[in-house]
Amino acid sequence: MKVYINGKFYEKGEAKISVFDHGLLYGDGVFEGIRSYNRIVFKLKEHIDRLFESAKSIMLTIPLTKEQLVNAVITALKENKLNDAYIRLLVTRGEGDLGLDPRKCKGGARVIIIADKIALYPKEFYKEGLKIVTVPTVRNLPEALNPQIKSLNYLNNILAKIEAANAGCDEAIMLDSLGYVAECTGDNIFIVKAKHLYTPPQCMGTLRGITRDSVLEIAKKTKISVHEHVITRHEVYISDECFLTGTAAEIIPVAMVDGRSIGTGKPGKLTLSLMKKFKELTKKSGVRY
Repeated sequence: MKVYINGKFYEKGEAKISVFDHGLLYGDGVFEGIRSYNRIVFKLKEHIDRLFESAKSIMLTIPLTKEQLVNAVITALKENKLNDAYIRLLVTRGEGDLGLDPRKCKGGARVIIIADKIALYPKEFYKEGLKIVTVPTVRNLPEALNPQIKSLNYLNNILAKIEAANAGCDEAIMLDSLGYVAECTGDNIFIVKAKHLYTPPQCMGTLRGITRDSVLEIAKKTKISVHEHVITRHEVYISDECFLTGTAAEIIPVAMVDGRSIGTGKPGKLTLSLMKKFKELTKKSGVRY
């Protein structure tokens, strides 16, 4: 594996950054997780746009244009000879001192691109569905660290992931400060009730997921009724179907939440249909290399 760091490629064992980088010291930076399918980088421009939005919100200047970043991602994939890949694109604040002040990071931001393979969940989970649990750790308040910012500080999600693991589950539902369903530790959440599709709105402490948006796009084109409004755990429990979406997870069914079977306890028809349509979308929506 060769890792891209500020315009140069390094072997995996030689890919290093300073221990004084504020991305390491404080989680001061932003990132994107991106997928490529058969030499098509899925929704690459949308991912780059979101990266720049996150960076702008934390006043981090990315030292490349959007076009240059697109080219850098493509180059990293070609350098690693990957047709199907998971790409982790990071921008750190750069090297500074042991203080918090980002103005001390004189060398400028550092751009890192890692291209590799990923299998977030075993194949059987896509056939049988996940068992997930609601955890005590709530999603960050938008007034504190807005979940729309895809920052390098993922401790909020990690704490929830630990609680899920302690409960014997692979994923967790995180509530917002008002007790409504926000999202999972690394995925957005959807439920189906009476053939209607529901998902929490972006304003309620959820990340604007690229895969989430793709599902909404598919639903619009196929005349599926979609509602973006607050969801309670009760509504999840009594739903006919439930599934999660994310770049790494794609679309994965949920069979059980907090010990309660969802619908029949198996992936539902609408979920399976959306999974199939999403696969078709990945073949034609993105940047070819």
